[in-house]
Amino acid sequence: MTADTQIWVDADACPGVIKEILFRAAEREQTQVTLVANQWLRTPPSRFVRAVQVPSGLDVADNEIVQRANPGDLVVTQDIPLAAAVIAKGALAINPRGELYTVETIAQRLSMRNFMDELRGAGIDTGGPAAFHPRDRQAFANQLDAWLMRRKRGAG
Repeated sequence: MTADTQIWVDADACPGVIKEILFRAAEREQTQVTLVANQWLRTPPSRFVRAVQVPSGLDVADNEIVQRANPGDLVVTQDIPLAAAVIAKGALAINPRGELYTVETIAQRLSMRNFMDELRGAGIDTGGPAAFHPRDRQAFANQLDAWLMRRKRGAG
């Protein structure tokens, strides 16, 4: 990981509080943060924060992130297939609740996602995601800080 690694955000479904943490980290650490979405996004005036708007469509934003992400980059996403794709390219992936997806865990997460999709397809109510809590925000901030520290050590 080097100083030119950056953070990519699957921004359509990313909670605002997580974007705010990323915006502050971008300034503090002088790290590029790029939000990718199929809608216009408001970003703070910063040379370290930018937004890329892609056309609407299934997986258009995900494909853009996969295409642009490089080894060592951090991708923030709740999308398991996107996480798997960027991990395959050597990037890291974390969800907004602070769960780090790894080569070791992503296959199991994909299997669970596919199983839940099958249940929903069969008409079984699987419920929605749990409410976002302050502990989720803290877990995300802790994982982000760990990545930033590894990045700093790799650059120095």
